[in-house]
Amino acid sequence: MTRRYRKPPIVEAICEFRFEPGDWDSAMLGLVWAHVKTRFPKRQDVQKLGVEIVPTPTGTEHKVTQRPMVRYVAEDGRVFMQVGPHFMSVNHLAPYTGWEDFRPLIETAFNAYQREAKAKMVTRIGLRYINRVELPESPVELEEYLELRPFVGSALPHDHASFIVGVDFPFNEGRDVLRLQVATTQPEREGDVALILDLDHFTLKPTGVPVDQVSSSWLESAHTRVEDAFEAAITNKLRLMFDEIG
Repeated sequence: MTRRYRKPPIVEAICEFRFEPGDWDSAMLGLVWAHVKTRFPKRQDVQKLGVEIVPTPTGTEHKVTQRPMVRYVAEDGRVFMQVGPHFMSVNHLAPYTGWEDFRPLIETAFNAYQREAKAKMVTRIGLRYINRVELPESPVELEEYLELRPFVGSALPHDHASFIVGVDFPFNEGRDVLRLQVATTQPEREGDVALILDLDHFTLKPTGVPVDQVSSSWLESAHTRVEDAFEAAITNKLRLMFDEIG
């Protein structure tokens, strides 16, 4: 049974698609927007930074790239769709209203993109939830809040400051990965301890997912795994802070 909270810690939910390279025309940006303009009436030009590994005479090097994209934004500014060559994403900022609202937005955006781009294969899908938790105490006994936390041996100091810890869980014979990470971040109030709980479910193998299976199976199974992992990673003390409903 899905747990629901009056104060969910989600600061951003992202669903990202990358498609097999093919024909691309900048006119597609306007054609895609025509399908979603009622839901996303504002348009912004943005640049997406990326890193590519390129060959050199002595080996390889990392090259920072800029990819022009267009962002279509909802009236309230909390939800937006990003579109670029062989790329599309839907982002939902806080307050997050639930999967029953987010999934239809993803499907609307995906169908609008696909109607014009007609991609045959999705090379990567990612469903990511970024959660922020601020704990009004320092130092914090992490075991009271988290089931995933750093292990510090008896010979090491236990009064540590910042940390990052994570683990990858493979699914579907290694095609998909659920990455779960916990890290400290800058607190909003002095004396608090702030944590980022980041759950990212994505396809790892380049064989990708057939277009007709994105909505019918992948999205729902990915969301279920992310939701189950979130609940498994927190304790009842955090659930009380999130004000569970029911």
